[in-house]
Amino acid sequence: MSVYTVHQPPLRAGQTKADPERFVFVRDGFYLWAFLLGPLWMLWRRLWLVLLLYAVFTSLVAVVLRLAGAPAGLQIGIGVLIALLVGFEAGTLRRWTLARRGWHMAGVVVGDDLEAAEHRFFASWVEHRPVPAPIESAVPTVSAITAAQALRTPPPASDIVGLFPEPGARR
Repeated sequence: MSVYTVHQPPLRAGQTKADPERFVFVRDGFYLWAFLLGPLWMLWRRLWLVLLLYAVFTSLVAVVLRLAGAPAGLQIGIGVLIALLVGFEAGTLRRWTLARRGWHMAGVVVGDDLEAAEHRFFASWVEHRPVPAPIESAVPTVSAITAAQALRTPPPASDIVGLFPEPGARR
């Protein structure tokens, strides 16, 4: 089962309700294509700022490793680690970009695949009715009275905290 976050687009001019056709489901987990082809995956998903930061970061790391005289194996290993980081954090990078563009997270849903998650989310979204706020009663309940009394009444000095009912008791 996969976990998806659901993101609602900002309202367009003249819209009063969000268009469900534009909702985006972002799977939480490892993205294989982001690991194998990171920059191309970022271009495909239109993560322009993420791609720019990735290019600057990887270039900076490459220059520092060359200036430090790191062996080729270490440079390749660090490149693979950066690719793994992109693969694991691809969903987070996508969520960050959506939030930066004004999208709001509408919820979290679990499903076997994207279609099942969409079905489950929209079924609950259609049935969703706002829950009325609880009405506070003017008459205090018994638990409120006992809690208030417990706060006002100090414990007796002879109470022992621990396993023995009184000081000096036999074990």
